[in-house]
Amino acid sequence: MVRTLYDLAGADPARRFSPYCWRTKMALRHKGLDFETVPWRFTEKEVIAFSGQGTVPVFVDGERTVRDSWAIANYLEDTYPDRPSLFGADAARDVTRFVNSWADTVLLGAILRVVLMDIYARIDEKDKGYFRESREKRFGMKLEDFAADAAGSLAALRNTLQPVRTTLGAQPWLGGEAPRYADYIVFGCLQWARCISPVELLAADDPVAQWRGRLLDLYGGFARQSPAEAA
Repeated sequence: MVRTLYDLAGADPARRFSPYCWRTKMALRHKGLDFETVPWRFTEKEVIAFSGQGTVPVFVDGERTVRDSWAIANYLEDTYPDRPSLFGADAARDVTRFVNSWADTVLLGAILRVVLMDIYARIDEKDKGYFRESREKRFGMKLEDFAADAAGSLAALRNTLQPVRTTLGAQPWLGGEAPRYADYIVFGCLQWARCISPVELLAADDPVAQWRGRLLDLYGGFARQSPAEAA
């Protein structure tokens, strides 16, 4: 059965940088499921119109189409219960929902202030007008103003990651003794930046950097093999 993931790409079709798509790709690897990806860009709404939404990830599993990374994770867990669990237990799924919400509402915004202009520089030319207009409407200011305090934004981001740092001081993975979907949620945010920006978000001696390195090495170095701007 063919499994297809529509995956956000930059001007270079090999540069895949969506944090949400990275969550899904790591979840698929965790489940040991084969899949192919289709590079997709912000303005190619007609390509995924069949899904009923205009953003990725969109996952097609045979005759089933699933949209949204959290919905896809739940679909994979429920559809392939004989494969390694993404959550570990039903109660853990509920807690992971909190991690998902924290990453979406806190972590992604902190990273965006650091990497916004690098994203703009690396997306396809046909996407730049849409990206600028939509983001400036969302922020209420020009892209350049939103991203003006690079040093302060990087320091704030590193502080935002303190809950992750504290957790990793007590256990090897956010999921406990083995990587789980909670790990992929936070990792996807960091991989987003790594693939699109040369700015190193983490100090070399940061436990979060060491944890990220272990995730980059998972599944035969799957995520490390993706074209990246940072180490």
